[in-house]
Amino acid sequence: MLKLLKVLSLLHLLAPSKLARIGFAIHQNGINLMLLFALTDKTHKEKTALVDSRESISYQELQKRSENLAYVLEGKYGLGKNRRVAFLCKNHASLVQGIFAVSRLGADVYLLNNSMSQLQFDRRVEEYNYDLLIYDHEFSGLINNSPYQNPKIASDYENNEAIRSWFDSPLCKNRKLKASSSGKIVLLTGGTTGKPKPVVHRPSLVNFLDPFAALLDRLRLSQYSTAYIATPIYHGYGIAVLLAFFALGKKVIIQDSFEAKQACALVRHHQVEAITVVPLMLHKMMTHDQVALGSLRCIASGGAKLNPALVKEVNDRLGNVLYNLYGTSEAGLNIIAVPEDLNYHANTIGKAIKGGRLRVTLEGKEVGQGNIGQLCIRNKWSMMNSPTRWIQTGDTGYQDANGYFFLCGRTDDLIISAGNNIYPLEIEAILTGHPSVKDAAVIGVEDHYSGQRLKAYVQLHSGKTLANEELLGWLETQLAKFQIPREIVFVDGLPYTELGKLDRKQVETLTNHQEMTI
Repeated sequence: MLKLLKVLSLLHLLAPSKLARIGFAIHQNGINLMLLFALTDKTHKEKTALVDSRESISYQELQKRSENLAYVLEGKYGLGKNRRVAFLCKNHASLVQGIFAVSRLGADVYLLNNSMSQLQFDRRVEEYNYDLLIYDHEFSGLINNSPYQNPKIASDYENNEAIRSWFDSPLCKNRKLKASSSGKIVLLTGGTTGKPKPVVHRPSLVNFLDPFAALLDRLRLSQYSTAYIATPIYHGYGIAVLLAFFALGKKVIIQDSFEAKQACALVRHHQVEAITVVPLMLHKMMTHDQVALGSLRCIASGGAKLNPALVKEVNDRLGNVLYNLYGTSEAGLNIIAVPEDLNYHANTIGKAIKGGRLRVTLEGKEVGQGNIGQLCIRNKWSMMNSPTRWIQTGDTGYQDANGYFFLCGRTDDLIISAGNNIYPLEIEAILTGHPSVKDAAVIGVEDHYSGQRLKAYVQLHSGKTLANEELLGWLETQLAKFQIPREIVFVDGLPYTELGKLDRKQVETLTNHQEMTI
């Protein structure tokens, strides 16, 4: 109860009239994502809620369109509890309104990664047998070549049969939607060839009080009026932050895709104060136009490691505005590093948020401070369908004596060389600390004598030169002998996934000064 009161106080919702409004909304519609509109003061209904690449929408209009769409989806497709609706869309208003409408009906929301292959999509269709698919027209080929046979709706604005054409239709007066609890929100994780793993979350005000309070408190979200979500909404990080900003009644900016020039222009034009990014996005924006980013007071980075050199660059150019968020699709948000934490150590992912438990384990046993093991998490807001209460993140790391957590890499990235356990992330952080090195990746190569030997791929800053022997000599002063790469390959760039994570499988295909597009 104290947690709930704290959140309501931060949202300025403790006034009797506001509590009554929320109670009435629950009675009329049930507890689903549409409840967020009840948090917005009546006098602020005309405030801009959402800006995409085509239009700006007020909170009042967003609510009306979502309600209208819910009526149409129920009447035309019979959507309701236990029905499955998949979204294959980029970031735009139709996606957001579709998610709200489906949640209002109590159906389950499946958010699909729009960069998946034909094989991946086919497997998801066969596994989950969606009742309805809402998609962008550009993915028509993927759908037409798949076994999907159930109803589908295009989201495109230019298509007369798309859901966009239903937003402005009058509400059906001869019937009333039943109150319903929100269905599940399902994120699908997994590799390009492996079986997708369903990560099921049920929106719950009680369960998500702790992470929501942490965002409000540590990131000071309530202080900002405009936010730009540059990360994909289909990713757990993207949709979580989107809903948090809507709960606060803020203006949210989204775009179909990310491009550094456009992103910088948006920040400048809208005087954006808070932005969500992956480190690669932030790096590209800093490279393109640092001056345009002057309005930012909160840069929330997540989804991939933060390069210490990038942390320093942001601090030097923009001040103490960088935050590092750590979470997983399965376990949600669990650790936050505020600017002061990154000043303590640029490599830290911060301290655990309240309400969750974290432990570092090795071979199933918890290890002490300073010892490396797998991060395991237990909390109320984790995936519903986990077989155990403790979720193994697949990330290795450790906690220092002051309570700060540090990542060492993925469990499957571990390199064992001559009996030594070596974590690439640790070596990569040292490499990027060299003034001439822009980026680096370290992998293990099979070796007849040592099992694996270390191989480093190094990208230099533009205009810099560095001899192999010079870099090796420098590394000898920074690392233990068994951590020093046996081979160094200088390349023009390193491959990254759409979410800004280093693609280690692609790294292995690089050759000296091979051109890469990132």
